[in-house]
Amino acid sequence: MTVNQHALGTTAEPTVDVDAVIIGAGFSGLYMLHRLRNTMGLTGRVFEAGGGVGGTWYWNRYPGARSDSDSYVYGFTFDEDLWREWEWSERYPEQHEIRAYLEHVAQRFDLYRDITFDTRITGASFDEARNTWAVTTDAGETVSARYLVTAVGALSSSNTPPFKNIDSFQGETYHTGLWPHEEVDFTGKRVGVIGTGASAVQAIPLIAKEASDLTVFQRTANYVIPANNGPVSQDVKKARLDDYAGIRERIQRSHFGFELNLLEKGALESTDEEIHQELMPRWEEGGFGIWLGSYVDMFFNDEANAKVRKFLHDRIREKVDDPETAELLIPKGYPFGVKRNPLDSGYFETFNEPHVHLVDVKSNPIAEITPTGVTLEDGNEYGFDAIVYATGFDAMTGPMNKIDIRGRGGQLLREKWDEGPRTYLGLTSAGFPNLFTITGPQSPSVLSNMPVSIEQHVDLVVKIIGEVRERGAETVEATREAEDAWVVHNAELVKPTLFETADTWYMGANIPGKPRVFMPNLSFVGPYRAKCDEVVANDYEGFTFGTSKQEATA
Repeated sequence: MTVNQHALGTTAEPTVDVDAVIIGAGFSGLYMLHRLRNTMGLTGRVFEAGGGVGGTWYWNRYPGARSDSDSYVYGFTFDEDLWREWEWSERYPEQHEIRAYLEHVAQRFDLYRDITFDTRITGASFDEARNTWAVTTDAGETVSARYLVTAVGALSSSNTPPFKNIDSFQGETYHTGLWPHEEVDFTGKRVGVIGTGASAVQAIPLIAKEASDLTVFQRTANYVIPANNGPVSQDVKKARLDDYAGIRERIQRSHFGFELNLLEKGALESTDEEIHQELMPRWEEGGFGIWLGSYVDMFFNDEANAKVRKFLHDRIREKVDDPETAELLIPKGYPFGVKRNPLDSGYFETFNEPHVHLVDVKSNPIAEITPTGVTLEDGNEYGFDAIVYATGFDAMTGPMNKIDIRGRGGQLLREKWDEGPRTYLGLTSAGFPNLFTITGPQSPSVLSNMPVSIEQHVDLVVKIIGEVRERGAETVEATREAEDAWVVHNAELVKPTLFETADTWYMGANIPGKPRVFMPNLSFVGPYRAKCDEVVANDYEGFTFGTSKQEATA
């Protein structure tokens, strides 16, 4: 391990001391480095576990992987020239195109020289005597930094359920969140896919085109809306280019970071015919219009939600030929909209193919993985040449909890969060000075178009760091009172809604032993931004600034 010569006063090989260490080279990490270095004149160093930029898009290379946000808003808007010069090929960009975009960003702003790839951060400890972070890597390096910024993403810690004898399978094994970089060929193979979340919804139609036989193991059916993907017309592209400022303003002040608005009239006060008239154009257009651009009361009232569910159930029955299969694919037991809504390109229609089979593992769970395939509790065996685990992520807190982050008094962050995340604004946590969590838990993050929320959080971090320097302080952190109030605020926001009625990864329900706490913030993008602006305007209300003598200035 490299030793810090400033701490020991020796002539040992020095570590690289910087103003900020940034963990992750996805959207968040790249923009954070750009703002710190290119606009503030500070030094920064990014550490990235992958071999290139991209964040989640570096790892998620499974068949069909693409954004579920329209491409014209799935990118940075802080630089108008950047926004204008990059032309997306489709409405929803594929993984390789998003990676190419982020590579372009890294090159355009000369970011590569401060990024260390193939290196994972294993720990970070706050030194209270020096008011710095000591950040350690799996390469044995220790880096001292004034600020620590986690740009690890909400969906970067892949989850594989602990199936019995999971390592015994002798065929090919894949996880959608850790897909190989080389091409995977399923031609002529018997394939099993475990899971029917967003990744599976995208991958299954393409795997089915190659596999000789495909079996999908479904525990929970998903509400899936058509993507209606394809090239964007030149007229639409031109209209958007002519409205850069308007688009940027609207998505920043919107509910979810899209150009979508909820209806004033509720589903509860609408007839079935009126609901059909409202929702059918949204269904045909594709995208999040039915979820984030229709009835607001469906998030609060189950009777209103049931009216929207009925519309969606009818659409599934129209797409799936076999009535029994259609009934299995119709979600039951939870409201529509309380999960992030997957978009599909031929998902339901895939189950009309004779070589594609759907197995319900809610009523008949997987008992074990065997050397040749999968065995269910009733003893039924399924033989495969390849198994694909589309089993999602330990979301939001998972990526942070994998790192030994220790604040004042050596407190471990994951132990502080043992009963659920505790933050102020989803950005800081009391007792962890100069630590910033970009789009962390208890911020809108996964309930938004992520690049919009990322830009807002990074810009806020820049303001806070600028204030630290302006005051001649050395630390900034949330007060306990502000953090407690924010935790209560988050709980109060979700309580009147239907979000807590479903077992979702928003609630941590997909991870055994994880506390059931609703982790995103339901303020919505625009109001949350206004709240953060208010905090800044009120002299950084809820933050305390400390000097080298541990004094605090409110």
